[in-house]
Amino acid sequence: MPPMNHKLLLPLALVAALTACTSAPVRNPLAQWVPSPNHNARSPVIIVLHHTEQDSVQESLDTLRSANSGGKVSSHYLVGRDGDLYQLVADSERAWHAGGGRWGSITDLNSASLGIEIDNNGHSPFTQPQIATLLRLLDDLCARYNIPRNQIIGHADLAPTRKADPSRFFPWQQLAEAGFGIWPDAAHGPAPEGFDRWMALQALGYPLDDRAAAARAFHRRFRGSDTLPAELDIEDARILHSLLLQKQ
Repeated sequence: MPPMNHKLLLPLALVAALTACTSAPVRNPLAQWVPSPNHNARSPVIIVLHHTEQDSVQESLDTLRSANSGGKVSSHYLVGRDGDLYQLVADSERAWHAGGGRWGSITDLNSASLGIEIDNNGHSPFTQPQIATLLRLLDDLCARYNIPRNQIIGHADLAPTRKADPSRFFPWQQLAEAGFGIWPDAAHGPAPEGFDRWMALQALGYPLDDRAAAARAFHRRFRGSDTLPAELDIEDARILHSLLLQKQ
């Protein structure tokens, strides 16, 4: 047996020590470590869908790993037009995808959510391969993290004054028929007399700091339109009434 090279021992020992440290829990050296079993991992409670507003999956991969015109941005997942799925940030980490906004009582969406970017320029229909991949991903994430399956929203829902994604072309009804998100049921009929449309929109989750912007975001998602008046009409009342019945 050849003699052991003692010059290698220190680097090898250092590598072993560093490897052990990376798998150990983070401990504050100022305190005594007295571990409690009463804890669990921080988990997401909502999923936010985006479209990339770019022209290729490679362009989006580059942006999501560097910066765009507004600064650094990332998402947990990216779904390509051909259905390929990419993960850029671990589920346990806080990706920078939502920015400022609010959904119901949640004000820090980056901390509370998983972000999924879908390769689409915002002006064309989404492909069936990428929707099929998205449905498989939603099923996996909702099951593993116990995320309510109606807690799937668009970026524009939480930030209606800033964002329009995932655009009027996104098939929200198809998602709802597969069990994700929420969609009005015609069987619920019209809204009752005295139904407060704006209060209902807020109860659904939309921020009302700018009512016109909230109405546009609602119309984009539930009526597939970017051109309806920025107010809530009788049809909106019917839709909102049905949606709130499903949230109960």
